[in-house]
Amino acid sequence: MALLPVTLIGDKILRKKTSLVQNVDIKTIELIKDMFDTMRNANGIGLAANQVGADKSIFIIDLSELEGFEKTKPMVFINPNIVERSQEIEIGEEGCLSIPDLRGDIARSKLIEINYFDTDLVEHKLEAEKFLARVIQHEFDHLQGILFTDLVGNNEKKKMRREILRIKKRDYEFRYPVTDDVDYKIA
Repeated sequence: MALLPVTLIGDKILRKKTSLVQNVDIKTIELIKDMFDTMRNANGIGLAANQVGADKSIFIIDLSELEGFEKTKPMVFINPNIVERSQEIEIGEEGCLSIPDLRGDIARSKLIEINYFDTDLVEHKLEAEKFLARVIQHEFDHLQGILFTDLVGNNEKKKMRREILRIKKRDYEFRYPVTDDVDYKIA
């Protein structure tokens, strides 16, 4: 089991659109396994590759620990593309391993259709709704350089400002390994 340090809000890589994966080699498979270990250690349900410092268009999801999703298998999305979003939206609370302990109400499409590749580079199409659609949209946003804090209302942003600054400065008690390398930080 390898735990990777989680990048934090303020780290440059979280604001960059990730690069497409050209081939899945042993290093990519190792990264995906380490991402699952890292996500589970932090009690997360989703993780994007740039959240562990990798410039790759990959995210993972595992909802199997949640009530009602016990039979859901862990999922790997490589080079995902959301091709359709319903106009019907739902507002729900979201959090993020890169912004620990902060949560915000976010409006998301209730139903989405996403195309993606698996680890064998076989293309898949998935229709997801409600909570699964929310999690997919959250992780997909990471690959576009978007954080949930970009989508909250102005009042919520103001309330979060002080805690976000503490997280950026690493003046915070983290429950899992996080980056401290200045190469990740925005100057």
